[in-house]
Amino acid sequence: MKQFEAIIFDMDGVIVDSEPLHKLAFEEVFHEMGYGETHGIDFPAYYGRSDLALWVDFIALHKPSQSLTELTAWKQDRFLAMIRRDRPLFREIPALVEKFAARFALAVASGSDHRVIDAVLALDDLRRFFPTVSSVEDVPRGKPAPDVFLHAAEGLGVSPQACCVIEDSAAGVEAALAAGMSVIAITNSLPAEKLTRATRVVKTYAEIESLLTPE
Repeated sequence: MKQFEAIIFDMDGVIVDSEPLHKLAFEEVFHEMGYGETHGIDFPAYYGRSDLALWVDFIALHKPSQSLTELTAWKQDRFLAMIRRDRPLFREIPALVEKFAARFALAVASGSDHRVIDAVLALDDLRRFFPTVSSVEDVPRGKPAPDVFLHAAEGLGVSPQACCVIEDSAAGVEAALAAGMSVIAITNSLPAEKLTRATRVVKTYAEIESLLTPE
């Protein structure tokens, strides 16, 4: 791959093994609402997208008594408790991030809220490696729109073409491509055949390191 000035990490499914916890948190809330077996949500369809996107669809389907704000806070509180309890960073991430920080400008660009991002980056003191953190809260549109990646590049002061994104979702891959960036997709959450639009598809963090620091 070409040389890059910046690496932009997606968070959920790339830095932290959180997709199962997102699903569990939603399922617990659905169960408590009385929709345990009838929620009608296909979770993989929302990988890489925001909680807001899922809740908007859920509300349209079921018209619950709770507001969007109440539902969002309910699930987020449940999810944050799981993150703090389980600390599910991918094992390879702390060393990889530290190594990349010595060579590239680093950012996080996530479909999660800042409150969730802050909790994840507090694990192993990762926040110190990321001068720029971009959330879906900072932009008009979530992934697959390019907004959050463009916001991250602007925060770093780097052109989109000089950025490489690390993603795990199809929506994230499309967002990175729409931003004019290269994107490495890792098969943490989806099989390779769902990620073929990426610049490269890999199975391991060692492959990412080899592609971006080949010597």
